[in-house]
Amino acid sequence: MLVKICGITREHDAHAAVEAGAGALGFVFWPGSPRFIDPYRARAIVANLPPFVVPVGVFVNQPASHVKGVAALVGLGAVQLHGDEDAPYAAGIRYPLIRAIAIDQRTDVARLDSWPSRTTLLLDVHDPVSRGGTGRTIDWAAASLIAARRRILLAGGLTPDNVAEAVARVRPFGIDVSSGVEMSPGIKDPARLRALFEALDGHPPQRS
Repeated sequence: MLVKICGITREHDAHAAVEAGAGALGFVFWPGSPRFIDPYRARAIVANLPPFVVPVGVFVNQPASHVKGVAALVGLGAVQLHGDEDAPYAAGIRYPLIRAIAIDQRTDVARLDSWPSRTTLLLDVHDPVSRGGTGRTIDWAAASLIAARRRILLAGGLTPDNVAEAVARVRPFGIDVSSGVEMSPGIKDPARLRALFEALDGHPPQRS
């Protein structure tokens, strides 16, 4: 299962996430986020990643020209849209695409089929201000219905304590974790990173 650790701002954290087992790292290029990273700083981190780790850029309602320029500069392997971007906008982004979708009990699952199969949906909580990284969990029952129809990444409040249950209930293609492995926004906790992967491997987190 793919594990994406999002909100990377430091090279040390990038390497800690990779060593723990991450297959993708997320870099937030939206200035409104406390996890914002300058594209040039991100490029330096990406340049030192192993070739099998996918760098993903997170954008929120930014011009397509800006998205494509940053993607080329940094050397992104995928683009994640976390704003109000629609399908025609996304069609112009010539990178593997991840589309964040807010999920609750009122979500029209069939409506999500309007996104082409090449688009991986990332299911997160609805938060028009923070746009992710809130630490709140989504409706796993609703998420499981979508995961049965198409490839998804499960996000929203995943931690070492709940990730095994979440994966068992939703059965996603992958997961996206940010605040659940942090000491503060953008600063990852190596111990929580290790605990997350241990939980996924069937080893429950150790209680202090």
